[in-house]
Amino acid sequence: MTSTQGVPIHPAVDHGVPKARPGFSGGVLSCHCPADPVRVHVGAQTAHNHVCGCTRCWKPPGAAFSLVAVVPRDAIRVIDGQDLLEVVDPGAAIRRHRCRRCGVHMYGRIDDKDHPFYGLDFVHTELSTDQGWSPPEFAAFVSSAIEGGVDPSRMDGIRSRLRELGLEPYDALSPALMDAIATHLVRRSGALPA
Repeated sequence: MTSTQGVPIHPAVDHGVPKARPGFSGGVLSCHCPADPVRVHVGAQTAHNHVCGCTRCWKPPGAAFSLVAVVPRDAIRVIDGQDLLEVVDPGAAIRRHRCRRCGVHMYGRIDDKDHPFYGLDFVHTELSTDQGWSPPEFAAFVSSAIEGGVDPSRMDGIRSRLRELGLEPYDALSPALMDAIATHLVRRSGALPA
């Protein structure tokens, strides 16, 4: 098999997927403003970290995918720049809070208590200089990268590179997360006990 190491995915994984640090319990995320950045303390290790090809998640310039993970909602605390945060799309299920000045998404929150991921906030760990966050485990919404401007002719190479990195590509979420969504919906319908 030919190596696809030159195929860019995201700067945080292009040279290999970093490892988690045992006992790591969070850190600080900072927006890209050179002075007085928005800073968010994340008081927990992340889970379900993945690269995402959707067009709603924030991506650094030049990246084909975002890098996004979840933490418990109560682990998020804005420590600087609260007044600079705005919600990107108030009608979206995930209310992404971004810095008004630089546009970087600091965290995403679900307010709908019936949503399968209510209670989890979405974060971009590459916004932290702290080392030890959980590594990405898979690639989600891979085909959606086309909607974000990736040439369709690049997709075979992108899927190959994702597999080289150990990030199985899916055109939805990982099977475990899709199972969690389906289980939540069936329990809510009353067909399964809570």
